Amino acid sequence: MLNLERHAKILELIDERGKVEVGELSRLFRISEVTIRNDLKDLHKRGLVRRAHGGAVRIETVSVDASLQVKAALRADEKQRIGVAAAALIKDGDSVILDSGTTTQHIAKQIKDRKDLTVITNGINVAMELLGAKDVRLILLGGMVRQNSYSAVGHFAEDMLRQLSADKLFLAVDAFDLDFGLSTPNPEESKVNQAMVQIATEKILVADSSKFGKRSLSRIVPLSAIDKIITDNSLATDIQAELRARGVEVVLV
Repeated sequence: MLNLERHAKILELIDERGKVEVGELSRLFRISEVTIRNDLKDLHKRGLVRRAHGGAVRIETVSVDASLQVKAALRADEKQRIGVAAAALIKDGDSVILDSGTTTQHIAKQIKDRKDLTVITNGINVAMELLGAKDVRLILLGGMVRQNSYSAVGHFAEDMLRQLSADKLFLAVDAFDLDFGLSTPNPEESKVNQAMVQIATEKILVADSSKFGKRSLSRIVPLSAIDKIITDNSLATDIQAELRARGVEVVLV
């Protein structure tokens, strides 16, 4: 069997099962495990599969831009724990950016008692959480409001961000892939996120483990742009190891 034919069959198996193992493929094709590992390495480099311990897995794609209400009901316990851990990094006197989303809303709930805190956000739900917090200076970005995410996007939001700076950015995303980086279904949202990354000193990804190993339409930034990741303790161990090998601090909650 030619390499291309074998690669096509491997991709077909991964698409059907979601995962394949080196030993299984070696027996199926009656070739060495070394050859199979080289096949998987090549497919990984081409962005067709993701390497995993002992084999490879399918790359999931996030195409649905779910509403804020739907997202709020998903993995609520994990998001709450992530929010508490992220809030612990925010000190009196800090200036922080909270991206729109349900995970960042959990962060907002935990920081209402901070002193001399500046919060920049494009999330209406995040801003609503902080209304009435007397020692929090709230900067709500302007722009076109996306109805399903309660977020402001467009050049008004991007222009405002370019006039600001922040100590920390807490960025929530729909998808994260080791090679593709952080991504979202909405291109306008990704442009605002990119502007946030550019003005923040420390960039922190806050995302539950279901977001990992997936790609979406619009890339925000590569992994190299992120300093720290806060996620739940269900994150696959091979992804944890690879993140740390690439110099990213991983906090599990």
